[in-house]
Amino acid sequence: MVPPARFLLRVDLAAETVSRKRIPEPWLERYVGGKGLGARYLYEELDPGIDPLGPDNALLFATGPLTGRAPGEARYAAITKSPLTGAFLDSYSGGEFAGALGGALSDCLAILITGRADEPMALAVENGEATLEPTDTWGADAAETAAAFEGHVACIGPAGEHRVNYATIAADGGDHHAGRGGAGAVMGAKRLKAVVARGEAPAEDAELREIYEERFADDDTGRWQAASETLESVDFADEVGALATRGWQENRFEGIEGIGIEAARAASTGRESEGAIPGGFTVPTDDGESVPRGATQMTLGAGLGIDEFDAVAALGARCDRLGIDVISAGNAVAWAIRASETGLIERELAFGDEEAARDLLEEIATRESPLGAALADGVERAAEAFGGRDFVPAIKGMELPAYDPRGTRSMALAYATSDRGGCHRRARPIEDEPFSRWDDAERVERVIAEQNRRSVLWSLIVDDFVGESFTDLGAAWLSELGYDLSPTDLAALGERVWTLTRLFNVREGLAREADRVPEALTRPASDGEAIDPDAFEELLDRYYAARGWDRRGRPTRETLERLELDELDLT
Repeated sequence: MVPPARFLLRVDLAAETVSRKRIPEPWLERYVGGKGLGARYLYEELDPGIDPLGPDNALLFATGPLTGRAPGEARYAAITKSPLTGAFLDSYSGGEFAGALGGALSDCLAILITGRADEPMALAVENGEATLEPTDTWGADAAETAAAFEGHVACIGPAGEHRVNYATIAADGGDHHAGRGGAGAVMGAKRLKAVVARGEAPAEDAELREIYEERFADDDTGRWQAASETLESVDFADEVGALATRGWQENRFEGIEGIGIEAARAASTGRESEGAIPGGFTVPTDDGESVPRGATQMTLGAGLGIDEFDAVAALGARCDRLGIDVISAGNAVAWAIRASETGLIERELAFGDEEAARDLLEEIATRESPLGAALADGVERAAEAFGGRDFVPAIKGMELPAYDPRGTRSMALAYATSDRGGCHRRARPIEDEPFSRWDDAERVERVIAEQNRRSVLWSLIVDDFVGESFTDLGAAWLSELGYDLSPTDLAALGERVWTLTRLFNVREGLAREADRVPEALTRPASDGEAIDPDAFEELLDRYYAARGWDRRGRPTRETLERLELDELDLT
């Protein structure tokens, strides 16, 4: 049983038309919303090999049945084919825009956008309908763009306009981002400057919300988030020797006290939201108030050898307004510094130089220099042009976050098998393996379980930190909304969605070879740890077997039948 009919808004930017289409009932049953439903539409809509920055690519703004209802920040998903990786991309953003979008869409679960506009456009969504109108905000940054509209805004900054392959979609004036993989570049290529949501977050079940908030407050993740949000990640990574420092050359940072959680608390003016599940720390910068996340301190701080919190926060705030992913951008600057030090490029750059880093970030976002333009395409492509392929690791073209996996084989497996490239959000076994003695079977089991679980949470769409306490995978919430899905059904949904995104990537030519360990990780960092490629291949074989995939990394016919995906069989 599924709830009443749900719809999709289809937007053709070239024809300047908007239409409502009913979502097929079997798709609602098998994929529910968010990641799952978006992946099914992407698989249906796109021919293999299309240009991610061409008009034939599709971009979805997808919500789920729990958007704005469940505890934590409301979230939406930006789903498309990534210009950075050529793979499936789902990128998530929280905040006020996400909740407003859930309300503005009414009985629709997503917007599917195709084509390319003749001039910059904005898309306004209200009461389950959408309208297109020209905008004169092209050239404005994320904060300036948001201020130009009435309603809650998700937009691109200069990086998206210049099609930087890791440009973000910035919401709430740049406080929140659908960050990784370049969804903002797809928006820019389509000449879509902004999406404006005019609505209120969906009504919530107050009694059920209170139960889940109390459960989360008693959870380890809940206590950690209440105390430090994600900013304590940098302290944790340094403590366990997994903090990629100075362009992945070291895995601990002697300047950690200057950028860690205590420095953040000292600099902050408060939390971005209060209540049972508080938001991040708000800090002042020259670009206005900013809410740095853990990735900011790790990648723009330790990664660039900068040990002053204010300087790191300022770099993060600049990335926010430019609309550029802090993880890929920080890695790009780190690569350039190492290339400078080794003479691969003729430019003086050094670790610890915040001003030079800021200048280079501006050049990347606007492609205004040859080096900036090269780095805007991603570190792997810059290395193909200049050399230095072993400086900074990337998987499927996506630069890794600063959790160094060289001493944690399960994290290396999570990165390598991530459906969107080098991403720590699909699974984070690094939080536990340093304190455990896992064998390869346990590593595989843990990674698969987390990947499947997050595929469920992102189909519902739930804040994945809060979702750690969803012992029933959200079945109780769905029951209140008319879904008849048990925890067992939802577990199967998670595996189905993960396998569907694998089918998409395999169709794009991304199978076993794309799940490789980057050369940079096969060389030791300062503690002498490195990944043995041969041992990793054995671990990958074990992962594929547990997934029901063949040795090339392709789901078998039996697996597709079991998961009700046999209609999409690649053979």
